[in-house]
Amino acid sequence: MLWFGSTQIEMLNGVVFSRTTYAIHHHHHHQNLGQSQSFSSSLKTAQLPTKHRRYATTIKATQSSDAHSHGETSGLPDISWENLGFNPVTTDFMYVMKFSGDGEFLSGGLQRFGNIELNPASCVLNYGQGIIEGLKAHKKHDNSILLFRPEENGLRMKIGADRMCMPAPTIEQFVEAVKVTVLANRRWVPPPHKGFLHIRPLLMGTGPVLSLTPAPEFTFLIFVTPVGNYFEGGLKQLNLVVKEEIHRAVPGGVGSVKAIGNYAVVLKALIEAKADGFAEVLYLDSVYNKYLEEVSTANIFVVKDRIISTPVLGGTILPGVTRKSIIEIACSQGFQVEERLVSVDEMLDADEVFCTGNAICLLPVGSITYMGRRVLYGETGVVSQQLFSALSNIQMGLTEDQMGWTVILE
Repeated sequence: MLWFGSTQIEMLNGVVFSRTTYAIHHHHHHQNLGQSQSFSSSLKTAQLPTKHRRYATTIKATQSSDAHSHGETSGLPDISWENLGFNPVTTDFMYVMKFSGDGEFLSGGLQRFGNIELNPASCVLNYGQGIIEGLKAHKKHDNSILLFRPEENGLRMKIGADRMCMPAPTIEQFVEAVKVTVLANRRWVPPPHKGFLHIRPLLMGTGPVLSLTPAPEFTFLIFVTPVGNYFEGGLKQLNLVVKEEIHRAVPGGVGSVKAIGNYAVVLKALIEAKADGFAEVLYLDSVYNKYLEEVSTANIFVVKDRIISTPVLGGTILPGVTRKSIIEIACSQGFQVEERLVSVDEMLDADEVFCTGNAICLLPVGSITYMGRRVLYGETGVVSQQLFSALSNIQMGLTEDQMGWTVILE
């Protein structure tokens, strides 16, 4: 029997049963795990050695009073839903699972949210062996909670972990851990139209190293925080600037992985851009310095004569789950979608430009500044508005999910 914070965990035959657990009701849509050709081919290379593969841990529980023994974890939180920003909020629980040096998956479970201990020699601190994920949960008017395509995030983490020489949870373990964490923190999910619960899974090489080598121990952790909507009062337009001298990723690197280091390298460009009044930075390819890649935390699309184009995945661009979803929605609505090299000149001549990402969903671009020239795109375009409405309505449960993407927690 193991104790995690205020939550009592019992283990029987390798299966974890928590006395502070939460009933999960599945929405029985078929989960579409179809990938683009480049994404699915990556999966073939992501198969971990047999010693790293384990069946999913089953975590089940019916709510008990044990969850409340160390602080208030029920009722409405002391927070103003109207003033939510995009900063971390201290919630109730986080999920932690450890991996030993030989790849064995140790039992995971809920812990009270709080600081974690790291050896100063841990690989993640010294050599950056870590990746993140990001997904969201929305609350419906009937008080149920919607998750959006968590299997896709679990798959992307698995592929990224292989590139970064880390074992990873199975997709089933990943999804189950997300469900348990969200339900344990359900009082922190904002009311409908007030924001969403941002879910942040982390996979880190926490074991100590001195030479450049993979960590001997790994930690999978999930924490959540409520955040506000980016699009209060309508779609907020982004003003972008192209930075030619700074590149987000290079061929042969880890641009297609949500590696933690990918974000540190663009901080300088992003800080400078915001100081100049821009919302975000758009990066070009590092070879020719003329083809679009992505912005700091989102993928980019251009629209010309109702043809939608987006940079092709080729190792330097993150295969965004929102990107993939927008492509599938656009195709289902009869749009022609092209994944290819898109030059900066094409973008400047486009009818519409928009960005997609987990946190922003879809935001139109109002202007782009390139080499001192500023191009305005005017009001939010018809295509951007149509695709935003289609996707956000599915994510928030406002329309029937005919794509089979959402998972309902009750």
